[in-house]
Amino acid sequence: MAKKKQSQLQITLVKSPIGYSKRQKATLKALGLKKLNQSVTHKDNDVLQGMLDKVSHLVKVEEA
Repeated sequence: MAKKKQSQLQITLVKSPIGYSKRQKATLKALGLKKLNQSVTHKDNDVLQGMLDKVSHLVKVEEA
């Protein structure tokens, strides 16, 4: 049985969360994003996709 390699996503905070809801700020914190232009790398999965869907207007997502 061959394992499929999970892709890595690089997520960058490109817009300030000031003025947005506490839930969206909490989502960014859960992703590990604190400062503007900060980048983090996560393995792609369904949970991550849901989080990115909620804050897509604040972040830039690239495949790493």
